[in-house]
Amino acid sequence: MRALTPPSAARARPGDARGTAWLHRASDDVRAPLWVLLLPVLLLAVDLVFDFGWPVTTAAGFLLTVLPVVSAFGYGPLAVAGSTVVAVGLQILLAARAGHLSEQHHVWIYIATTLAGIMGTALSWQRLRRSRDLVRVRSIADTLQYTVLRPVPARVGSLRTVGRYLPAHADIGVGGDLYEVCDTRFGTRVLLGDVRGKGLDAVRTVADVLGAFRVTAHETADLSELADQLDRQVLRDAAEGDDDELFVTAVLLQHRPDGLFVELVNRGHLSPLLLTPAGVRPVRCPECLPLGLGHLGVEPSAPVVVELPPGHTLLLHTDGVSEARDAHGEFYPLTERLTGLGSTDPAVVVDFLDRDVRRHAGSLGDDLAVLALSPDVG
Repeated sequence: MRALTPPSAARARPGDARGTAWLHRASDDVRAPLWVLLLPVLLLAVDLVFDFGWPVTTAAGFLLTVLPVVSAFGYGPLAVAGSTVVAVGLQILLAARAGHLSEQHHVWIYIATTLAGIMGTALSWQRLRRSRDLVRVRSIADTLQYTVLRPVPARVGSLRTVGRYLPAHADIGVGGDLYEVCDTRFGTRVLLGDVRGKGLDAVRTVADVLGAFRVTAHETADLSELADQLDRQVLRDAAEGDDDELFVTAVLLQHRPDGLFVELVNRGHLSPLLLTPAGVRPVRCPECLPLGLGHLGVEPSAPVVVELPPGHTLLLHTDGVSEARDAHGEFYPLTERLTGLGSTDPAVVVDFLDRDVRRHAGSLGDDLAVLALSPDVG
């Protein structure tokens, strides 16, 4: 899993030292693997073994014709041009050793190798150009992830927060799950949710909902009203995208400074889990429709108040965790596995889920996010 502090948090914003360091790491990612770099050396060695292992009248230098093209997959244009010179030079020396220097078919081999060198140099230049484009695209995607899914501090207000996030597609930094933690004048406010659907439309909804939450969380005193404003935002997105089935399941949470309680509003999302020294239990909230569908139901209920003293942890999660399937199609037994963990420390809980869910499911088929919250007693 990926930490809720996204990779971009470690790399920081583009332009700073850590962002530059990430670009170097991204450049390393697009470099050719070692076996590709060794192929030209192997080809050269095989050719020389053939030439000196067979009778002197046999010139095996024809194998070197493809050396520039093979080099192009792992090296730059100058190196490919150099390999072309080496290949033609060796072909001439080996042909001369066999007494075939000026024979017609050897002359055509020299020409063919030179042409292969020209094409290999062009291929190498194009490969490096595409690699640089890929680094830029990855940088843009990383910036997008930083902007949409901001890193969550280890402590917000009087809460410790630890989490993990992993999109369904590992090469895409933002998926259909969303989260945010804000320290406001009303206390610490948390949003965790899941957009119906995947792809770019889901990412756009994630960005819109998070943008609305980051503004209204600081301006709206009532948690239920905050949920209603997000509901209207999703409804507007549905109208703009002509998608009558768009909705977002979400849990909203508020923890007042120095308080022993949290307030919860659940809009069609999975029930949070409360981890206590005595065991694990779901936090039941009144059934409310997801964000974007609130106009179809009755007025939402008041927030549910849950005691959260020191030593207790509240776990918010998306269905990418609880619905992760193993090879036999069995769902991940989240409550059962957490009950057997024997710890309520949020870092221990999240690290355990990081390993255990992947061990259970192997490859994950859905975005997943978890966020563990516990009173800060430090």
